[in-house]
Amino acid sequence: MTGPSGIDATELQSNPRYLLRQPRALQWFEKGRLVKRHEEERQAGRFELFLDLLYVAILSNFADTLVEDISGAKLAKYILILAPSWHVWSDLRELMNSFYNDDLLQRVLILWVMALMVVYGNNAPLVDEDIGAMRAAVGSYMTARFSLICAHMFNSFASYQHRPQQRLWFGLSIVNLAIYIPLYFESVSIRGKIAAAAVAVVLEEISWVFSYSPVAKKMLNVKYSTAVDIPHEVDRFAAFYIIALGEFLYLIIVGNYAAVGFNERLLRAIWTLIIAFCLNWLYVHADGSVDTAHPLRHNIYTAFAFAIVHLPLIASLLAGGHVAAASVQEKEFEDAQRWLLCGGLGVGMICLYVFALLHGSNDERGALCVEKRYRLVMRPVTGIITILLPLAHHLDATAILSIIMALFVFCVIWESVTSLKSGAHFWEPWTETDYPESSTQDEHRSKEFENIETTA
Repeated sequence: MTGPSGIDATELQSNPRYLLRQPRALQWFEKGRLVKRHEEERQAGRFELFLDLLYVAILSNFADTLVEDISGAKLAKYILILAPSWHVWSDLRELMNSFYNDDLLQRVLILWVMALMVVYGNNAPLVDEDIGAMRAAVGSYMTARFSLICAHMFNSFASYQHRPQQRLWFGLSIVNLAIYIPLYFESVSIRGKIAAAAVAVVLEEISWVFSYSPVAKKMLNVKYSTAVDIPHEVDRFAAFYIIALGEFLYLIIVGNYAAVGFNERLLRAIWTLIIAFCLNWLYVHADGSVDTAHPLRHNIYTAFAFAIVHLPLIASLLAGGHVAAASVQEKEFEDAQRWLLCGGLGVGMICLYVFALLHGSNDERGALCVEKRYRLVMRPVTGIITILLPLAHHLDATAILSIIMALFVFCVIWESVTSLKSGAHFWEPWTETDYPESSTQDEHRSKEFENIETTA
């Protein structure tokens, strides 16, 4: 019997009499050899998807706060409040990937973290205006992360497979959390708080990479080390990417700003939809290779880069997408909005270029119409042109969105065509459109038999 996450339910719930089950590692490396407790392909659990629903609101709130008053300081704040929320989501993703036992304790942990993120999501946008909001945001974040790293530490006692690296990461994470303490004090200047938060965010990323890197494994001299369930990881990252793309779509409907009939605002709404659709297409298309190696499978360095590149990818598309969707409400862009729109979408496209480069191509030379480096060249070109569009001051909001839409559509068409196999044709001939002859004869005989019975 297969459970909701695609893994065997009888194995997952080894003894359904217990509300609190022993956390068991689902996959690990043993002397460099991958060992999996279950061979079935995993998907995101229902409670993980429920967590994603909360993040839809959190990310939208962050983007909305940025767009209301765009400045360099507000952009820095946006990045510094978005990154911690990403780290909490990532911690939960890693926990579910390694120890998905779906018992009472794990479900309550998800609810507890979600409650803390409700506090964080409401207070983080106000951290530069009120010390109470600053303390609530920092406190809720530190509590959420401390809860999650303690969950990892707790699991390290129950399963030996990830133990050394989990405990190393636990120790480094505790040190990193201490860096946020100056943010509680009103006597510390806002610049000092920004510096402390920025250092903490960067060190959190470095600590995670180091704890699960080959260097740490060699230093710890481990026999058993951490492995990830790749289909589950890919599924979770894709889910978060979809959350960001949702920012393009929400405001083009809510409020009915594009009504009534066909008008210029409706045109902007449709262009925004097409831009988001193209971004989703390019993410799914990856590098377009027939025989491709996902970054998580390619090597350890592309695996870490794959995880890290998602933060700037999400941050840029979230900001740019919100401005694009908000254009349905606005008559015209302000200068700051033009730069945020084009900068966000342009940086996002460049991140998608890096994302595609991380995939390993095992195609033979000449297997596809165009080599990989030339297939992907339109991504950075499109990104750079998009970033520079605000320099054309004569372009209005509709013209800017029209150009961006056209560039993105051309990029999709270019990659779709150049990713075809050598000698490919535009239209595939249709075959096997007629019923098999035996089936036709059987149907005819059946009708004859029915006629005989009717006559009789």
